[in-house]
Amino acid sequence: MVKYLDNNSGFQQWSANKYAQEKSKSRWGTFFWWLMLFLAAWWLIGVMMGPKPATETAEDATVVTEDLSGVPVSEIKSDDITANVQGLRIYDVKLLNFAQDSSVADSGPVSLLSQDGAFAEVGILSPGTSAPVAKTVWKKDGDTFVWRNSDGIEYRRQISVDGYLISVSDTIKNASGKDISVAPYARIVRANDVVSSAGVYTGAIAYANSDIERDDWHDIDKKSFAYSTTTGFIGFADQYWETIVSVDSPDQTLRIKKTGDLYQADVAANAVSISAGESKTITTNLFVGPREQRVLDLVSAKIAGIDDTIDYGWFWFLARPMLWALNGLNSIVMNYGVAIIILTILLRILMWPLTRKSYTSMMAMQKMQPELTRIQKLYGNDKMRLQMEMMKLYQTHKTSPMSGCLPMLIQIPIFFALYKALLISVQMRSAQFLWISDLATMDPYFILPILMGATMWLQQYLQTPAKSNGSVNDAVAQTQKVMKWMPLLFTVMFAWMPAGLVLYWTMSNVFGIGQMYYIKKFNK
Repeated sequence: MVKYLDNNSGFQQWSANKYAQEKSKSRWGTFFWWLMLFLAAWWLIGVMMGPKPATETAEDATVVTEDLSGVPVSEIKSDDITANVQGLRIYDVKLLNFAQDSSVADSGPVSLLSQDGAFAEVGILSPGTSAPVAKTVWKKDGDTFVWRNSDGIEYRRQISVDGYLISVSDTIKNASGKDISVAPYARIVRANDVVSSAGVYTGAIAYANSDIERDDWHDIDKKSFAYSTTTGFIGFADQYWETIVSVDSPDQTLRIKKTGDLYQADVAANAVSISAGESKTITTNLFVGPREQRVLDLVSAKIAGIDDTIDYGWFWFLARPMLWALNGLNSIVMNYGVAIIILTILLRILMWPLTRKSYTSMMAMQKMQPELTRIQKLYGNDKMRLQMEMMKLYQTHKTSPMSGCLPMLIQIPIFFALYKALLISVQMRSAQFLWISDLATMDPYFILPILMGATMWLQQYLQTPAKSNGSVNDAVAQTQKVMKWMPLLFTVMFAWMPAGLVLYWTMSNVFGIGQMYYIKKFNK
């Protein structure tokens, strides 16, 4: 992004001419202008990545701690997960394909809903008769859990696991001799026990009326939220994982609230009537797994809308294909650091026509600088004539003061799209490259940011023309002095960014230096 703002790009030349006409500008004006522009852009991206507002509800409740020591625990599993089932509750879900810490041997798999008080609960309310509660002890009939109340109503529960999706099917058989109604509900209770990177949404997530609603942890601390919808889902999202529950029953209320130190996301559906002698089955789906697009696309067949829960940001149209390309390259080279380097080269090759035009225009601006300085001296007091003569000069040299800006404008969305892709990629989590143990976090030794700053300085140095015969005017000289500080400024800024992003920028600088040598060699 900054590498195209070199001392002799078209934009800088145009800025220098403007400063020459307006002598009241300070020599530090350019520096502070660009600094404020970058900080404003960074703040704006942070706002864009923030959560959307939702509707407040005055309803409140508490998560009651119950003694479930008398309820037996069983295990369910698939090739991807194992989980404990205790009555109505499911907890301690282990993701077998993801290590808790890949840098530590035998660290064990990632475990969700495993902290004290964390669980997912799938239950049924039945006014006028009794229904199973958290402390209910079910009888096991093969793979089916069975419980009957004193009125002759039988509840049969079957739990199946497919990948990261846990399906709970409750069949209620009404042998009471009278009509009854049952209201299914589900809830997820957990703490905010996961630290996430800046720029990644974490907190509660709901799907209501075909829209994704996001409520940040800090928002839930202040108030509760509720949504009414025909069908939907509710749950929590971390940087790499999410827990989502969806009840297959119409007319639902989705709620999010904080009770004590825990957060609760629950869904309650309207009552369903069951006539005497009839039975009905209600299915609830619980997803506990990675925020990986391929996985979520498969699960969306059972939980509609879950494939839209990943926030790719405003540049999603670039972030998604870039993430796809990184995963594809990694499957070939088996290293995400190498994949980022290859992706950088491919992007630079795609931008080659624009880059060549930009560098060629820059060289033309350097050649016309003496003539431009002469025109400024001759017509400095006649702005109309000065502009006319400058336009003629640009036409003669077939260049434009803005011709060097297009590559910079293209780099901006690529930069932020890659930043988002690196942060949300589950595969990038704990991806190692040389001395870096996790490309999604900062370089712990600050080696890459220093290399990035050094390559930026070298690129800037190579693009700076040698001063001769006073051809560089005061405004340009002042701009050159100020721009010398930009590599240092960006080194500090990039020091806390994901190492994968700094690797991309460093390699982009290196490749740009090579392209500059090539263009200079054949345009002498």
